[in-house]
Amino acid sequence: MKVDQQDQLTLRIERLRKRMTETAIKEGFSSAKSVRMSQELDHLLNQIQQKKDA
Repeated sequence: MKVDQQDQLTLRIERLRKRMTETAIKEGFSSAKSVRMSQELDHLLNQIQQKKDA
């Protein structure tokens, strides 16, 4: 993974993490929206880990 791509992915993760936290506080940690964001965040974090392990 190019550094530029990794930086972009890291920024997406940081933005999503912030939005997810705000949503969880507002709508509840187990709300459908919070869970979807958490799953998306997991997917992005897995992408980074796979690239590091390669």
